Amino acid sequence: MAIFWRGLTAQETAWLTDAMLHSGEVIDLSDIPGTKVDKHSTGGVGDKVSLILAPLAAACGLKVPMMSGRGLGHTGGTLDKLEAIPGFRVMLNVAEFRAILEKVGTAMIGQTPQIVPADRKLYSLRDVTGTVECIPLICASIMSKKLAEGIDSLVLDVKFGRGAFMKSKEHALELARAMVAIGRVSGKPVRALLTAMNQPLGRAAGHTTEVIESIECLKDRGPADLMEVTYALTGHMLILGGMAKNEIEARQKMTAAIASGAALEKFRQMCVAQGGDPRVIDDYAILPTAKKLIEVVARTDAHGFVSEVDALKCGHAIMALGGGRAAVTDHVDHAVGIANLIKIGEPVTAGTRLCTLHVNDETRGIRAEALMREAILFAPSAPKVEPLIQDLIQ
Repeated sequence: MAIFWRGLTAQETAWLTDAMLHSGEVIDLSDIPGTKVDKHSTGGVGDKVSLILAPLAAACGLKVPMMSGRGLGHTGGTLDKLEAIPGFRVMLNVAEFRAILEKVGTAMIGQTPQIVPADRKLYSLRDVTGTVECIPLICASIMSKKLAEGIDSLVLDVKFGRGAFMKSKEHALELARAMVAIGRVSGKPVRALLTAMNQPLGRAAGHTTEVIESIECLKDRGPADLMEVTYALTGHMLILGGMAKNEIEARQKMTAAIASGAALEKFRQMCVAQGGDPRVIDDYAILPTAKKLIEVVARTDAHGFVSEVDALKCGHAIMALGGGRAAVTDHVDHAVGIANLIKIGEPVTAGTRLCTLHVNDETRGIRAEALMREAILFAPSAPKVEPLIQDLIQ
């Protein structure tokens, strides 16, 4: 509580991070050939970047040890999305994690009980004492877990806006600078990108829907905004990892890995190594499927352009469908979600499809449709679309 009210200096935050880091096992990956680089996102709606980025970076020559989390509230979790793939195991021990990382080049798992046990205890205390939203404590929580992975460097995606944890760009900048500073003290190069999260990323949100969109991205059929963020983050990973001299060279390597199918093949290899059914790549029907699809279309008086797609309300719609958690112990329905989501700036007339809801319960579907209609607003003229990537801290 004292930290919440009075804050910490950069040095104090680094000391806290180091103490939390060494409260458990720190993985040593130095005997595995290659540069180990990870990415962490502060979370948002439709943010499935990790599912594309990890195999893409591995296809470009990096080792990507990625420990991820589950969704809570309106933001989705990488582990939940991966578990939509039948058989996919995310709770692996360190020996399994190391073996898959060495063989495939990437492994995506949940935090093991031996990694930063202090974080789980401190987070439980923060949750019940109203001290979650505290930048030094957030920094120490994120960075202790990432440094425990045995990485050489790290790229951060710090989101801000309606659908993000940090609502203002100023607070996001403060968080980004603090985490980059911790990396500097720890001797690990860290870069942070500030990205906007006022509308969902891509055209899908949920679990199955996001897995499908991620695979489509690896097939070079992904939405432009999602690929822009993925390429930006992966590009900085390649630069930090010594695989590219600059962003132009990094972009050439990434587009080649997508075009050749190498990135998709890494995803397939990761699926097999972690027990997942690789047939999902070619047959999406293997994934959990909702009982009903609801096409949400613009009403008869609609005209003009989409002026807003409120990411927070879209996240609440996912929760209304049963695809999110209000409490850590809640179960999620992997089949439900949003697809074919319209984007800000796109034209609208009567009958234009705004989104497709994947629904398992009719009452939940009605509530979710109402939330989506509140989320999507129109204007007579095309609005100015804000840049997705707004700053780089290094």
